[in-house]
Amino acid sequence: MSGISLVISDVDGTLVTTDKVLTERSRAAVSRLDTHGIAFSIVSSRPPFGLRMLVEALALRLPMGAYNGGALVAPDLTALERRLLPADVARETIAILRSFGVDIWVFADDRWLASDAKGAYVDREVRTIHVQPTVVERLEDHLGAVAKIVGVSGDFERLTACAPIARRALGERAAIARSQPYYLDITPAGTDKGVFVAELTRRLGVPATEIVTIGDMENDIPMFRKNTAAFVHDLPATALANVDGDNSYVRVQVLTNAGALDREKQIAVVRTLTDLVAGAAGDPSLTERTWVLLTEAPEGGWGLWGHAHTNEELVAAARAEMGKPDA
Repeated sequence: MSGISLVISDVDGTLVTTDKVLTERSRAAVSRLDTHGIAFSIVSSRPPFGLRMLVEALALRLPMGAYNGGALVAPDLTALERRLLPADVARETIAILRSFGVDIWVFADDRWLASDAKGAYVDREVRTIHVQPTVVERLEDHLGAVAKIVGVSGDFERLTACAPIARRALGERAAIARSQPYYLDITPAGTDKGVFVAELTRRLGVPATEIVTIGDMENDIPMFRKNTAAFVHDLPATALANVDGDNSYVRVQVLTNAGALDREKQIAVVRTLTDLVAGAAGDPSLTERTWVLLTEAPEGGWGLWGHAHTNEELVAAARAEMGKPDA
């Protein structure tokens, strides 16, 4: 097992702040990866044109993922691969969302379509993707090339109730995930961020054991499954604190085999993860309150499934697990 060769990051809430700002610390973190020979790309629920402003700012050179992995695009936004929702599935999706009384957006033909320019979260989306919506009278008249449909509401519980109904109704004909508490995304079947990670690593020839994926929402979970292993712990706000009870801290733990990171890479990983945390939070002072713990498992110290695996055994076991069909 070697070190890290590729980092793939979500965008909103991870690479940029909740106010949609790409901070200097985030820029520096990405630049530092390049300095150390670690490739970097992004995957987002945004449309391809909503990634344009990040390409130059981060000097992106690899294919990127849009629409939760439904589209693979080059840095110049040329489509390399894309999947579309069939018109009948799109029409049924709109009917389901409408029955819950939420606003509906359709991303089709490289346009953002909406029924109301002053609807919920429209202004926020404009700030995010730097494009105004095209207002249409009937969304159902524009279903020829739909890449994504979004249910939008400030009533988060309403979207939570809508999700399982949509999943049961659409079944395997569409993929459904929350990209934000206020967005319910419906994309073509078989698309998620994990699909993007798998395709990018295939194109680059990078094994899963050498990638790091970073994200913060439900729609990021599929790409975590493309790592050797990933764990996301939802802790109470008071679970992590210093001796004085101050809980304004972030802890990041990275587990590798012994010797996977030389001293230069240890410094780079800690600095990069620290800057990404502070950048995503929009709080430069958080660099002083972020703990990055690099933990090394000795040879034979990977205890999984009741067996103490060597590094070689762990790689073989991980590849076997990833090769299994989804349940």
